Amino acid sequence: MALILSAAATFVSTSIDYLVILIILYSQKKNRPHSGKILAGQYLGLSILILVSLVAAFAVHLIPQDWIVGFLGLVPLFLGIRAAVRPESGGEEDEVLSSSRKYVSPVVSVAVLTLACGGDNLGIYIPYFTTLRPLEIGAVLGIFAVLTFFLNFIGKKISDLKSVGKTIEKQERILVPAVFIALGVYIMVENGTVAHFFPG
Repeated sequence: MALILSAAATFVSTSIDYLVILIILYSQKKNRPHSGKILAGQYLGLSILILVSLVAAFAVHLIPQDWIVGFLGLVPLFLGIRAAVRPESGGEEDEVLSSSRKYVSPVVSVAVLTLACGGDNLGIYIPYFTTLRPLEIGAVLGIFAVLTFFLNFIGKKISDLKSVGKTIEKQERILVPAVFIALGVYIMVENGTVAHFFPG
């Protein structure tokens, strides 16, 4: 249960911006990609992000001391603090959407959108994956796959409700920093970094 909750929290905290973009994509009445292509594009983009994160996490596992690995928890901690204190960026989703329209294939366009908004994902996924065993990683990937489907389902259903999109953007500024900071602390505690410097 703890694994499911941590995987869900990790996915949700890094995917709220995707939900906003999906709502925009699904709400485009003109030249809107088929919903199946939007889903395929996001699966492709997330798969690339996860693959890069797994390779990096494997490389980190070559470090002999676990407490050193725990310093990766500073990344989501920093991202959480930055998200809490930085001013509202406004229009970021529209800017990313417009830059993706140069791609012919809708699948590639959505994949590029996913990658363009996935910088913070790497900062969260890499340290998170270092805390997991191989079987747990497999379970987490399955959870991510299911949640990606539901993320698209929700985005499609609420795509024409502008008030919902605004609510999501407001909650993002509260939820994302809180989860990132908690995840950073969890990674440092799980790897013994905190105990190394503050024994007993």
